[in-house]
Amino acid sequence: MGNPKELPISLDKFVPSDGRAAPANVAKPATDRHRPNEHMRIASTFLTLLFLTVADRRIRSQEPLPTSADADIRVVLLGTAGGPTFNAQRLGISTLVEAGSERLLFDAGRSLTTGMAKLAIKPADVTKVFLTHLHSDHIISLPELWLFSWAQGRTVPLQVWGPEGTRAMIMHLQEAFAFDVHIRRDVDEKFPAGGIEIAATDIHEGVVYEANGVRVTAFLVDHGPVKPAFGYRVDYRGRSVVLSGDTRPSDNLGKFASGADLLIHEVARWKQDPVLVGAPDEPLPNSPLTRGQAKTIAAHHTDGVEAGRVFQAAKPRLAVFSHFGIDPQTTLSLVRQNYAGPVEFGEDLMIIDVGNTVRVHRFVAPNR
Repeated sequence: MGNPKELPISLDKFVPSDGRAAPANVAKPATDRHRPNEHMRIASTFLTLLFLTVADRRIRSQEPLPTSADADIRVVLLGTAGGPTFNAQRLGISTLVEAGSERLLFDAGRSLTTGMAKLAIKPADVTKVFLTHLHSDHIISLPELWLFSWAQGRTVPLQVWGPEGTRAMIMHLQEAFAFDVHIRRDVDEKFPAGGIEIAATDIHEGVVYEANGVRVTAFLVDHGPVKPAFGYRVDYRGRSVVLSGDTRPSDNLGKFASGADLLIHEVARWKQDPVLVGAPDEPLPNSPLTRGQAKTIAAHHTDGVEAGRVFQAAKPRLAVFSHFGIDPQTTLSLVRQNYAGPVEFGEDLMIIDVGNTVRVHRFVAPNR
């Protein structure tokens, strides 16, 4: 596959997904007028060169994942799409964190097992799931992971941690699929009974899992009326990965994200977007939503300007957006109003290795 090539880190330009810096003559969005001052750019450039290397390697479908000798934590963005949507090009929100012998899945968005298959990850090997909240786009593939992985060889229980209501949801899932489980376990294939067991835990803020040197801490975030909603922090061998979950700006998230090696954060529509101006019951252009619905959704999330403030306060080695459906170039110009450090827009099946350096590997679909 060859040696990794260095990705350009642009402090006031969008870096396209092919790893090339945008040419100087590309028109910038109007919102890009707000630039960080010169001292901010110089300081950020120095810190970036001193502490961060972001490398880009191409990963092809169903080939072994690349190895990184100094990686303590590996993060796989199985899906990055925002909201309860159908999209042939993008999978629903789901993130796999590998630390030592632990494989930890955060959220179970649409078609997550398809993402695993593309990277030759065996779903039966992923037995620990942490849910940020119970919105359908974060849990829709949980039955698929539970049932299909059992049929494909899982022999141990699936463990699920999540906010209040998780245990009740799992109980009803077991009721809904009782016929299928009975036939496959007791009558026909006779798959091992241990593999279809599912253990659910309703969590509160604090350490929710600790084993083999890996600690997972849940912290409360602010997702409007969706309460409780959590973000998570994973610590291992002095490295840390923070996942924001769905949230609008949250002081509590800032506390737990401070100094993280990698901060994976949601991002949504700019709250000052002119298209939101108008009668609440009017249809939003090119959308099934009304303006009122779009404004309500935006109010429960973090926009680019606000994300920049979060990153400036937390100062992660790398910030990565996931769970979004907005234009990256326009959003980056909003982020740059407050933050000049390294930022990536996550892509499905992107892999991020966290060690002495932070390296990004992009997925390349096979030629047909």
